[in-house]
Amino acid sequence: MSKVIIYSTDYCSYCRAAKRFFDSKGVQYEEIDLTGDDEARDALRARTGRTTVPQIFVGDVHVGGFDDLRALDQKGGLEPLLRS
Repeated sequence: MSKVIIYSTDYCSYCRAAKRFFDSKGVQYEEIDLTGDDEARDALRARTGRTTVPQIFVGDVHVGGFDDLRALDQKGGLEPLLRS
């Protein structure tokens, strides 16, 4: 199963929703908490060009935010990514 990484902050409701989404599917993930961590946020910006959270990766694929994750799942694209 592909590794899932969620860049988040502790005050972000979309981050909590993304984590609940993966929890409901039984998918383990690594959370990188950017709360108060400017260096980690800079690393996220360098990696994605974005500063908003959540930013979700499945394996090497940048899925995007929570809405992107839900759309990918609804189109049937998430499960194949998780299995690869």
